[in-house]
Amino acid sequence: MIHSVQFKALLDTNVLYPIVIRDLLFWFAHFDMYTPLWSDHIFFEWEKVFESKGIEKSKIKNSISLTKKAFPDAIVENYEFLIPTLNLPDPKDNHVLAAAIKAKADVIVTHNLKDFPHDYLDTFNIKAKAPDDFITDVIDLNPVEALKAFREMVLNKKNPDLDEFEVLNQLRQNGLKQTANFIHALI
Repeated sequence: MIHSVQFKALLDTNVLYPIVIRDLLFWFAHFDMYTPLWSDHIFFEWEKVFESKGIEKSKIKNSISLTKKAFPDAIVENYEFLIPTLNLPDPKDNHVLAAAIKAKADVIVTHNLKDFPHDYLDTFNIKAKAPDDFITDVIDLNPVEALKAFREMVLNKKNPDLDEFEVLNQLRQNGLKQTANFIHALI
């Protein structure tokens, strides 16, 4: 069995919503398949995204608090001094790269690949991957553990209760087609 907790992934805000993507990322981290990372900037953006979706402030705060408790070592600190030294196409993403550099992350998981040019990230020995590509890589490293994590996630789905195939459909509907197909093939 391959465990890859030494493989560190900074999760950009845009992969924390929809919830089904966040849940799968968190369950894989819970099963020590990789180490998640984030920053206070990312939590601030997370809060703003959830507010824009009409989620109550108390639920947002609770979700962030539970995330911090579940992964207390995931928070990256003291990276702010790097932000003005970086030169990404969208300067608003500099904080993401700064946190990844400070934490010595292997990958930034993001939907905005165009904002993280490979050539520039290579100078920091960091890759950017879409969530579907990242998650299929994680599954490929340890399919047995990935299936366990997925099944545990499904068992914990409440409101509404969903079966494995319904969750796979949710993953497909949210852009994780390769991931859903890979897990489906393992079932």
